[in-house]
Amino acid sequence: TWVLGSLRKQWYQRRVRGENERKIKEMKKDLEQAKQKVIQGQDNFEKRVEKSLQEEEVSEDEAIGEELDTFPPLTQEMMGEVDDALSGGPLLATLVDHFNIAITRKDIQTLKDLTWLNDEVINFYFNMLMERSKKCAPSIHIFNTFFYPRLLKVGHQGLARWTRKVDLFAMDLIMIPIHLGMHWCLAVIDNRNTTITYYDSLLGDNHQCTASLRDYMVAEHLAKKKTPMNASSWKLVIEKDLPEQLNGCDCGVFACKYAEYVSQDRPFDFDQSDMPYFRRR
Repeated sequence: TWVLGSLRKQWYQRRVRGENERKIKEMKKDLEQAKQKVIQGQDNFEKRVEKSLQEEEVSEDEAIGEELDTFPPLTQEMMGEVDDALSGGPLLATLVDHFNIAITRKDIQTLKDLTWLNDEVINFYFNMLMERSKKCAPSIHIFNTFFYPRLLKVGHQGLARWTRKVDLFAMDLIMIPIHLGMHWCLAVIDNRNTTITYYDSLLGDNHQCTASLRDYMVAEHLAKKKTPMNASSWKLVIEKDLPEQLNGCDCGVFACKYAEYVSQDRPFDFDQSDMPYFRRR
């Protein structure tokens, strides 16, 4: 009996060891593939930069005004401004102060390759989208990165003051950046078709998020319009047809670009290889 038990234990240990070795090999393979994707993206970015330096220089306003799917090249002057912003002075120096958000050099440095974007950069970017929507359709309202965790903690009643000066139901789109600790996603409430859509660059599910936002809108309608709204009228969608993130650090950039495209009702035409370009753009 003792011998059989010993043999069984040895067999189990070898099996576990073999399974662990197999998993380690698979993880190494996945990491190598992700690394190659990042290298490919950086190479594509460098080619775009080299091409831009050979072409006639355009103004920043002209470049920003280009169609999203043309990926206008960055001029040499723009590249210089980017480099200065990233490493040209004290980390705590304020580079821009707008929307009641002060962006420091330290914040801008989260736009460096393979770095997670922080709240300040995400909130500033979403505010720029809302500002732009005042000049063109669709109309947009944004909540900042602190909205969703507070919604989960205190519910609609604890957020009543957030909409004192805005009628959410007069907006076409309401955009909410979702921070899941170490991962950025996007939720969009579309009043035009009563749909709440969740965008995750890792293609994850978050039914709690869409349901919580639906309940929030039902409560907001009752509070502001004084009439009930049928919760079943909302369609909840976890979008899967998305440009997919292939590394562990570009989730914030993906969330921003999803918001950019959705805010203009444009189909997605970018992928992981475009992330280095977007970070400097």
